[in-house]
Amino acid sequence: MRILTRYILGEILSHALIGCALFTFILFMPRLPQILEMVVRNSSSFSSAFEVFLFLLPNLFWVTIPMSVLVGILLGLSRLAADSEIIAMRASGLGIGYFVRVASIVAVAGALLGTVNSLWVAPRANQAILEMQQSLAASQASYQIQPRVFYEDFHDKVLYVQDVRSGTGAANWKQIFMADVSDPAAPKITTAESATVVNDSSLELLMRLRNGEQHEGVPGHPDQYNVSTFDTTDLPLTLSPQGDVHLGRMDTAVYAIPTRTLLQRIHQPDNKRFLIELNNRFAYPAACLVLMLVGVPLGVMSRRGGKSSGFVFTLLLVIIYYVLSYTGVALARQDKLPPTLAVWLANIIFTIAGSFLLWQMATGGGVIAAIAGLTARTPKSRGSGIATVLHDNGSHLTHLLERRPRSVRKAYRGAFPRILDAYVMREFLTMFLMVLCGFVMLMLVFTFFELVGDIIRNHIALTTVGLYLVNLTPSMLYTIAPLAVLIAVLVTFGVLNRNSEIVAMKATGISLYRLVIPILVIAGTLAISLFAFDEFYLPQANRRQEQLRSTIKGRPPQTFLHPEQKWIFGQPRAGERGRIFYYQFFDHDAAEFANLSIFEFDPMTFALSRRIFAGRVYWDRSAGSWVFQNGWVREFQGANQKDFREFKDTTFGEIHEEPGYFSKESLQSQEMNFGQLDRYIRDLRQSGFDTMRLRVALWHKLAYPLVAVVMAMLAIPFALSMGRRGSLTGIAVAIGVALTYWMVMGLFEAMGNVNYLPAPLAAWSSDVLFGLTGGYLLLKTPT
Repeated sequence: MRILTRYILGEILSHALIGCALFTFILFMPRLPQILEMVVRNSSSFSSAFEVFLFLLPNLFWVTIPMSVLVGILLGLSRLAADSEIIAMRASGLGIGYFVRVASIVAVAGALLGTVNSLWVAPRANQAILEMQQSLAASQASYQIQPRVFYEDFHDKVLYVQDVRSGTGAANWKQIFMADVSDPAAPKITTAESATVVNDSSLELLMRLRNGEQHEGVPGHPDQYNVSTFDTTDLPLTLSPQGDVHLGRMDTAVYAIPTRTLLQRIHQPDNKRFLIELNNRFAYPAACLVLMLVGVPLGVMSRRGGKSSGFVFTLLLVIIYYVLSYTGVALARQDKLPPTLAVWLANIIFTIAGSFLLWQMATGGGVIAAIAGLTARTPKSRGSGIATVLHDNGSHLTHLLERRPRSVRKAYRGAFPRILDAYVMREFLTMFLMVLCGFVMLMLVFTFFELVGDIIRNHIALTTVGLYLVNLTPSMLYTIAPLAVLIAVLVTFGVLNRNSEIVAMKATGISLYRLVIPILVIAGTLAISLFAFDEFYLPQANRRQEQLRSTIKGRPPQTFLHPEQKWIFGQPRAGERGRIFYYQFFDHDAAEFANLSIFEFDPMTFALSRRIFAGRVYWDRSAGSWVFQNGWVREFQGANQKDFREFKDTTFGEIHEEPGYFSKESLQSQEMNFGQLDRYIRDLRQSGFDTMRLRVALWHKLAYPLVAVVMAMLAIPFALSMGRRGSLTGIAVAIGVALTYWMVMGLFEAMGNVNYLPAPLAAWSSDVLFGLTGGYLLLKTPT
């Protein structure tokens, strides 16, 4: 192999590998919290989580291998074109065909890897995911009960515990209320003063109840009612198996069918989905070849744009290709195009376009010249780099300083920002904005890919899709900003170090700690801005994008209410008995209950003192009270029934909870700012709802913006330790650091969500851990 060929291949391959890792990381990030939640919540080890990660990779490689081939060709050739190396090669007699032959080596390798992945690896990985989903649906880790929360996760049981005290091998509960809802119309109630609980198995808790009562009625016969007491009794609690466990992208098992079986099924009468899947398994690997045909001429002609124009071309071509691909598949599913033609539509169009561009490049056509003109940018008038900056401004700055008194000159030297600060800040912000915009664009593209089928199937207007993407962008900016800080710091300081500019700064007496001040100032400003952004704008944008997504998915408008939450703790007042409400339906607009039961009990022992049932209960606005119809009331004194009466129409003035108390909105944490979420949590906790996940999200709103500062502190020592290896190494290190951080952050938050860690500790642990690591490495770096 010629030296020149190896040189070009090295450029293309290095960019392709980094691109593959970067695209895979972006696609994997949304799935990471789900995997970590599985590790914490289920009886799964970290090896099982690693298996899930490996099983998901083949599905991601379907998309990322063609993209990495394209980005490798475009960025590699663009870098050579920007340094005029392409001009030198062509002047030595190498035509466009030579670059096609070299790039085709990478394209063919990518196509072969993609074919092996789609035909053999991915189906087996998908089958393994399906089997793992089935095993997860039948398994559950030991459950940790929180006090003052209603739990409906048990088989035909609802549990409420007033106080929980953990112990070695067992837990001690105080004041227990349990309803057996095998017959929802007549729940059997058990109360107890205390209980000792042990895990009998992964799916069962064994309770030993003490000093309790059991209440049981007969449906349709309110006069028949039994009350029994006990000193001790043992009751098992069986956890319901998890139902909706989804680890992969699969909506159907067709993705897990072996290719040999798929070839047999395409001859069946109803074979459309099998034919689409079979063609997909060949079309996506072939995309490496057709994208190469377009990427070579665009990369060769990017003389002035360099890597930036190559990056823009990559985003543009990826958007066009996958929009055409997903649109074709959607049209095939609706019988508007033959499956084979629809799946290969994007490849056919790109093959024609690539052949045309290559012909224009070989013949010097005007189309290539016009495209090249679009990528041109005005060259810098005086070069770049710290030496140029000092050279350009040196004489003018010296003249100004000499005209000032010495005291003024000393003050100026200590000012912030100085010329050097402005230079570092400009380089950092340029890279930060480019990375942030690029990542957000990629995430928007992938989101659009997922929705193309729904858009066509539900006939959604493009204006609606555009509004959805516009309202989704703020959330993506908030999520990606810390990662963009990490990459921007690594690349900026890596380039400064490679160009010996940091050595020059140190030689002039500038400490490393003084050099990083502008970066930390920007990171701190960004952290404050992210918190303000989340406080004042992001929640309303998230609410809007959730509504638009429901429209695109063809779902009815959501009310964001909990129609299924039938148990709620009453609003307590001093000196009153405790009160639990159970209902089968509540119309919040009409303020009306159907089949409402009220259980009143002694707060000290949890023994029932009164039970009320009514077939219909409505709110009388004029009287300001509830009207109970067609029901009965029964009062108890210990295990004895003190009184019983039936009624047609009555009121209970002591029941003071108003209709708004029962309309508990089920809002997402990202749809509220810090103050709103804090008030929402207090309201739900008082009513007996599980708020642990929301409390973690509340502290996360404070902790997450500071990730920008943590990433900056962590990136600086890594960047300085890379030596002269450049920006590609910086991006590779950034991917590793970011993946590690997001895994640790997701793991701590998952532990907090299931009450294994306090909410503040779950939200702040990753910031503290990585912040201390970054600070230590920064202090150990030679200044």
